[in-house]
Amino acid sequence: MKPIKVAAGILNQTPLDWDSNRANIITAIRQARETGVGVLCLPELCISGYGCEDAFHAPFVHQTAWTELNIIAGETTGMAVAVGLPVMHQNSVFNCACLLVDGVIAGFVAKKFLAGDGIHYEPRWFKPWPSGVQHELRVDGRSYPFGDVFFDLDGLRIGFEICEDAWVANRPGASLASKGVDVIFNPSASHFAFGKLDVRKRFVLEGSRAFGATYVYSNHVGNEAGRAIYDGGALIASGGKLVAAGPRFSFQGVTVTSAVVDIQQTRLSQARTTSHQPGLTSSDAGCVRLKFAVPATAFEPAKIVMAPWENSAELKAEEFARAEALALFDYMRKSRLHGFVVSLSGGVDSAAVTCLAGLSVRMGIAELGLNGFLKKLGYAHALREHRDVGSVIRALLTCVYQGTENSSATTRDAARAVAQAVGAEFLEFEVGELVERYTSIVSGAIGRPLTWATDDIALQNIQARVRAPGVWFLANLRNALLLSTSNRSEAAVGYATMDGDTCGGLSPIAGIDKAYLRQWLVWMEQHGPDGIGALPALRLVNAQAPTAELRPAEQKQTDEGDLMPYTVLDACERAFIRDKKGPAEVLASIGVQFPQYKVDQMKVWVTRFFRLWSRNQWKRERYAPSFHLDDESLDPKTWCRYPILSGGFARELSELNT
Repeated sequence: MKPIKVAAGILNQTPLDWDSNRANIITAIRQARETGVGVLCLPELCISGYGCEDAFHAPFVHQTAWTELNIIAGETTGMAVAVGLPVMHQNSVFNCACLLVDGVIAGFVAKKFLAGDGIHYEPRWFKPWPSGVQHELRVDGRSYPFGDVFFDLDGLRIGFEICEDAWVANRPGASLASKGVDVIFNPSASHFAFGKLDVRKRFVLEGSRAFGATYVYSNHVGNEAGRAIYDGGALIASGGKLVAAGPRFSFQGVTVTSAVVDIQQTRLSQARTTSHQPGLTSSDAGCVRLKFAVPATAFEPAKIVMAPWENSAELKAEEFARAEALALFDYMRKSRLHGFVVSLSGGVDSAAVTCLAGLSVRMGIAELGLNGFLKKLGYAHALREHRDVGSVIRALLTCVYQGTENSSATTRDAARAVAQAVGAEFLEFEVGELVERYTSIVSGAIGRPLTWATDDIALQNIQARVRAPGVWFLANLRNALLLSTSNRSEAAVGYATMDGDTCGGLSPIAGIDKAYLRQWLVWMEQHGPDGIGALPALRLVNAQAPTAELRPAEQKQTDEGDLMPYTVLDACERAFIRDKKGPAEVLASIGVQFPQYKVDQMKVWVTRFFRLWSRNQWKRERYAPSFHLDDESLDPKTWCRYPILSGGFARELSELNT
């Protein structure tokens, strides 16, 4: 068999956005055809969108997906194309990949292993398909092969591992290898998390080596449904070697990564492998044969698209910047909003949010060009008059400093400098009179003065809360997205004012800890993302000790003074949430990590952490949607479930302090 050209398409889809999803799929097919691709793999559930959630149970979703499938099939003349969609069969819903061949529906492979941990919830909607079982799907009077099937296109054999299928020990690829499959497609919806790309590369490379096949991995890209970020990153491997890799965090709606592979060479590899055992008694079980010859092609060199930052020593910083920037941009445009509003205090959290919002515009324009960027925001007609990067950023990002009598010149100057450096519009609201008015109203009603000695928390909180109405007002006026500025460390212990610094429609940094945010801002000050550069104005933020500035200046309030060192807090959180340790185990764990602190002090901090954690689940339940960035999330809707009411570790903490 002569070499053929295979490809993986990366798509930015949206749940139930049928027209846009179909347009992206057809664009990918046409781009692939123009470059001579014979077989193309598109992402998991790309027709409906992966994040439809309980809508997967709605009959109209399956009916519409079927209609869309038939339209898309007509675009596949001269090609074999894999697309994903939900399918109802025998009163159950299955997560399926459909192979379209030369304009017709060839059959459906149902996913065997469902992702049901972490942020994934597939068993709620889908049923796993049993290995070795084949059925027929009947729709509109026609029958289609369905279940554990693979395809033979005039001798070229194509099989599937659908996303999670490749992450398990007994992955289907072993069975496919015994049947002489030449190409394994992996249509995925694999969310971004720090360090996850290396795992994907390993199973793609090992799959191609161990199964003696060409392995084609495709994925979603962007903020598909609100919380999960997809980084794209198409991968094609053959014979244990990577032969093509596509870009990650692209602002494009569609990218196609292709490679020419020598099928005869992979077959020889199987023949030479002594451990390879053909399934002589069942090699044709589940085989769907079609009279279609995949076009042969001339050999081309490998295409490994690696941006310079992919090899950076600061890869996590680059990934954080790019994942957040893309997610923010997609969230804004898919919500059809006209920009962002940030209550910029001059501290770490709001400065980080401001930088990320600015990067979403700069990185988008850098990749798409100004016209391409504005085209994606075509609904925002007022943007058409802006013809340079600076004016677009200013139109899309507004920062507001809201001062009280407890605010300092240091934070005011830092806020102004950061906003100006990013290119945002900068406004100042004086809210001290509002604080005094509320204090006077409540004091008069209860018949006594309010003082810091007796009413500390209430007096702090009212300052944070009076800042909310003004920025909400501004966001409404500008049809913009108000971004909350609370981080994961604060969420763990409830060190945030509900309806104050937690107010907003999206909480972009609620998935990242404060200690890392501080490191990242130093990196932003000194280096910044590749192609964008540093933001020296951040030195005014980085030089400060984090503070809420809610108490009088003479009290010298700091976050770590109220709580504990953020490094200790984050270590407590990881030991408890990630490692599932109780108070005594957490104390022992962090005692090793921080030998500079005395045991009695550590007991105070561990006790404080567990008490505050237990009291503040209700706050975490009320946070605005946040982005998933690593597998230590505190988001109760997607990752970390904990009762709102509990015993508060009373016994464990009592034993800890005896």
